[in-house]
Amino acid sequence: MRVAFTSLLCLLTLLSRAQNAPQQRLDKIRATLPVIEKLYRDYAEKNHFPGLAFGLVVDGKLLLSGGQGFTEIATSTKATPKSLFRIASMSKSVTAMGILALRKEGRLKLDDPAYLYIPELKNMPSLTKDAPAITVRHLLTHMAGFPEDNPWGDRQLDTKDEDLIALISKGISFSNVPGVTYEYSNLGFAILGRIITNVSGKPYQQYINEVIFKPLGMTSTIWEYTEAPKNLLAHGYRYEDDIWKEEALEHDGTYGAMGGLITSIDDFSKYVAFHLSAWPPSSGADTGPVTRSDVREMQMPWNFNNLNTSFTYPGGRVCPMVSAYGYGLRWSRDCEARTGIGHTGGLPGFGSQWQILPEYGIGIIAHANRTYAGMATINTAVLDTVIALAELKPLPVTVSNVLKQRKDQLVKLLPTWQHAEQSGIFAENFFPDRSVSHRKKELDVLLAKAGSMTGATEMVAENQLRGTFNLQCQSGSIRVYFTLSPENPALIQQLDFSLNK
Repeated sequence: MRVAFTSLLCLLTLLSRAQNAPQQRLDKIRATLPVIEKLYRDYAEKNHFPGLAFGLVVDGKLLLSGGQGFTEIATSTKATPKSLFRIASMSKSVTAMGILALRKEGRLKLDDPAYLYIPELKNMPSLTKDAPAITVRHLLTHMAGFPEDNPWGDRQLDTKDEDLIALISKGISFSNVPGVTYEYSNLGFAILGRIITNVSGKPYQQYINEVIFKPLGMTSTIWEYTEAPKNLLAHGYRYEDDIWKEEALEHDGTYGAMGGLITSIDDFSKYVAFHLSAWPPSSGADTGPVTRSDVREMQMPWNFNNLNTSFTYPGGRVCPMVSAYGYGLRWSRDCEARTGIGHTGGLPGFGSQWQILPEYGIGIIAHANRTYAGMATINTAVLDTVIALAELKPLPVTVSNVLKQRKDQLVKLLPTWQHAEQSGIFAENFFPDRSVSHRKKELDVLLAKAGSMTGATEMVAENQLRGTFNLQCQSGSIRVYFTLSPENPALIQQLDFSLNK
C-alpha cells in the first residue's frame, strides 16, 4: 500500500509540473519585457528612429507589445501596437500565400510557365536561346533571372497595372537565365500580383483581403494610406543633415504586391501566429486561408543565397549561418541548428522585419518609420536575449507510440539480451550488422563503469522514428540512441550506447 501511495504521489507531482511548465515559460518570457523595451529604445536612439512598434508572439498569441517615439513628429503622435506602418517587402509572403491559395483552389500550378497567366510574357525575348520559360515558382523564389532592383523598385509602388504590362511587352532586361541563381526582384512579385488578379478575376488587393486577411481576422490591414485613420497612420522620415525630413507617402498600385501593405503590430501578429501554427505538423483541422502544409512549404529553403561564416550574435559569440529564400520568405539556420523564418521590409520612410523560430514557438515583429531602418539586427538581438533570459529550450517533439513501445521492449531485454533475436523488435539488418555477443560485450563494458541498471528515463524524440533515453545505473547513466526502419511496423535498425559524463 505504501509503495502504491508513493507511486501515485510521484505521478501527481509529474502531472503538476507538466501543467505548470507552459505557464512558467510564459511568466519567464513576460519578465523580459523591460529588457526588450530598453534594447529597442537604445537601438532607436542610436539609429535616429522617430518611432517604432514591436510585438512578441508566443505559442500563437501576441504576448508582449509596445511602442516608442512618434508616428508623426509634427503632432507628437505616439507610436503604439495599433499604429499603422507601411511594411514594404514584408508584403511578399502575403503575395506568395495568395498564389498558394489559388493553387489550393486548383486554378494554377507552381511549375506552370508564368505566360499561361500573363499572356504578354509569352513573346518576351529571353537572355539566351536555351533559357527556360519563367515559372510561377521561379517568381516566388527570386529565380526568374531579373536583376536586383531595390533602388528602382522602391519607387514603383503606385505604378498602374497597364504600365506593368507595357514594361513586359517592351521586354525585360535579364541578369541571368531563369532557374540558376538567386537575385532579389521586386518586379517578380509585382508580376505575381498580376497573376493573382488575372487568375482570380479580382483586383489583387481584393483577393488578398477576402482570402487571407478576413479569415485571419486582420481587420486593420490596408493598402492605401489615405484609408488609414489619421491618428494611427505612421508617417515616414529620413534622417539627414542632423534632422528628420518627412518622406512623401506613395499611393497603392500594381507593385503593392511586392511592398504595399500597411498594418499594425496587433494585426500582423495574427499572420505571424498563423505561420507558427504550422509547427509541429499535426492531424488537427486546417482552418486557415491555406493549409498548414502549404505554410511549411512556403517556409522551406528553396533557393540558397548566402553562407556567413563569421555571423556574430549580440553577445559576441561567432556562429556561422546559412540562408536561403522560400516563397516570399527568408530562411536561415545557424551553427546551433536554430532556424529562423521571416522577412525584412524597407522603403523610403520605413523599415521593418518579422521572424519566427518554429522550434521555440516564438516570433518577433518590429516596424519603424525611418528610411530603410534595419530591424533584422535588433530583432535578432531581442530573440537571442529572450531565449537566454527566459532559459528557453526548443519545444520537445512528441514521442510517437512506436518509439515508446520499442524503448520499453528494449529495456526489458537489457542487459542480458536473452532471446533478443527472437523478440521481433529488430530490423533484418540489425544482427548481421553486429552480433548479439558483440553488442552485449559493448554494453557490459559500460555497465562495469556505471553500475547495475536501476531503471530508464523517458524517451526524448528527435522525430517520429528516432530518439534517445538514459539507462539509470547505480553509479551513473548510459545514453541509448536508436532509430527505426521505414517498414510498418517500424523496427530498430540502429542502436548505440555511450556513457554519460
